[in-house]
Amino acid sequence: MSKNKIVVPQAREAMDRFKMEAANEVGVNLKNGYNGDLTSKQAGSVGGQMVKKMIESYENNAK
Repeated sequence: MSKNKIVVPQAREAMDRFKMEAANEVGVNLKNGYNGDLTSKQAGSVGGQMVKKMIESYENNAK
């Protein structure tokens, strides 16, 4: 069970959509629910893509 908690419960759907979008961009096939069959490399590439997009968004909004 994950210890990560979303502070704003309504944000869960948006975060799930964001994760799916990032996974599609790097070619990882995510399923709704459990994705324990992913390799560490695949999971890392999804997380890395999410961070990259968040940094780009921050930089674009900071100008």
